[in-house]
Amino acid sequence: MPALRPLKLFLIAGEHSGDALGAKLIEALRAQSARPLELQGIGGELMQEQGCPSLFPLSELAVMSLVDVLPRLPNIWRRIRQAVDAVIAQAPDALVILDSPEFTHQVAKRVRRRAPQIPIVDYVSPSVWAWRPGRARKMRRYVDHILAILPFEPDAHRRLGGPACSYVGHPLVEKLDWMRNLDAEALRGRLGIAKDRTVLVVLPGSRTSEVKRLMAPFGDALRLLQAEVGPFEVILPAVTSVRPLIEERLKAWPVAPHIVSGEADKFAAFKLARAALAASGTVTLELALAGTPMVVAYRADPIASSLRFLLIAHSVVLPNLILGENVFTELLNKDCNGGALSQALLPLMRGGLERDEQLAGVASVLECVRETDEAPSAKAARIVLAYAEQDSAALVALQRASIGI
Repeated sequence: MPALRPLKLFLIAGEHSGDALGAKLIEALRAQSARPLELQGIGGELMQEQGCPSLFPLSELAVMSLVDVLPRLPNIWRRIRQAVDAVIAQAPDALVILDSPEFTHQVAKRVRRRAPQIPIVDYVSPSVWAWRPGRARKMRRYVDHILAILPFEPDAHRRLGGPACSYVGHPLVEKLDWMRNLDAEALRGRLGIAKDRTVLVVLPGSRTSEVKRLMAPFGDALRLLQAEVGPFEVILPAVTSVRPLIEERLKAWPVAPHIVSGEADKFAAFKLARAALAASGTVTLELALAGTPMVVAYRADPIASSLRFLLIAHSVVLPNLILGENVFTELLNKDCNGGALSQALLPLMRGGLERDEQLAGVASVLECVRETDEAPSAKAARIVLAYAEQDSAALVALQRASIGI
C-alpha cells in the first residue's frame, strides 16, 4: 500500500501567545490527521518543539504599539515578503495565521492574490467588535474561516458581514483542571505569608511599555490603599523579560512585593489573592477563570490615546466583553492614577456588594467560555483539517453553522 502524501501546512504566529496557540494546534492536528504533517512557518520555541521550523526569529515581530513598530517597519515589510514567498514555495494544503493581524493579515492578503487556491484559516479574530468594524467585511476577500476564542465573536462577524466564523473556545479552558488543582497554600508557605494575612496580586504587564507606564500609579495606589486598610501582602508575577525593569521601579513602592515567576506560581497567587490590580489584557480573563475580583488599568502611548474615540466596544476588559456588561472596574489613561485605583480596590478588599457582584461575574464568565463541549485546540484542528483536506461535507456544515442555519 503506497504511503499517504503528507499534509502540508504553513502556520504563522506574530508573538508568543500565537506561538503557544500554534503549538497546541499542531499537537491536536497530529492526533486527528490520518496523514503525516509537513510543517513550515513562523513561530517560537513551542511551535519549533512541535516540529514546525521558523523562517526567522519570532522576536523580530513581537512589538506592541505604533510607537514601537515605526522604527522597525522596513524589516517587518521585508519579513512579510519573505513569508509570502515561503508560503508560495511550499504550496501548502492550508495556511493558518495565528493572531497578530498587523503582520499575519498582510501575509494572508498577498498569498490570496498570488495563490487563491490555498485555504486560509485565521485562529483568533481581530477585535473588529471593538474598533474598525469595517475590517470584518474586508477579511472575506482573503480569509476563509475564523476560529474565534471569544463566545460573542461569531455573532459579531455575522452582523458585520465578516468571514465564516466558529467559536472554538478560549485556550485557557484547557488549563481549568490544572488551575483548580494547584496547591496555593504551598506557595503561601514558600513565601512565608501568614494564613491570616490579606493578599493582593499586582500585574503591571508583560511588555516594557506597559511596565514603564503602570508601575508608578500602581505604587501610588498601594500607598493609599495601605493607609485605608492597613498592612497586606503583595504578590507580583513577572515574566523574565521585564523582571529587571520591575525590580528597578519597585524602589519607589511603599511595599516590597513577593515576585514570582512561572505559570504555576502565577495562578497559585491568583487563588491566594483577595483581589487583583492588573494591566488590561489576557490576564484579566485568567483572573476571572481563577475566581479573583479585579481592578483593571491601562495607560496607552500618546498616539493610541488620541485614537480612543475610534473604540466602539463598551469595555476593553475581556470578562466585561464576554458578559456584555461592565462588572469589572476599568480605569484607563488619565483615570489610571493612584487615587482612583485605590478607591476602586477598597470595596474588593473590604467586602460588600461590589465584591459580591464581581464574584458572581467571574462565575458567569466561566459558564460562558465553557459552552463548547470540545477542547479548543481539538475543535480548531478539526476545522483546519476540513479545509486542508477539502472535505466538502464538513465545509458545507461549517458554512451553514457560521450563518446560523
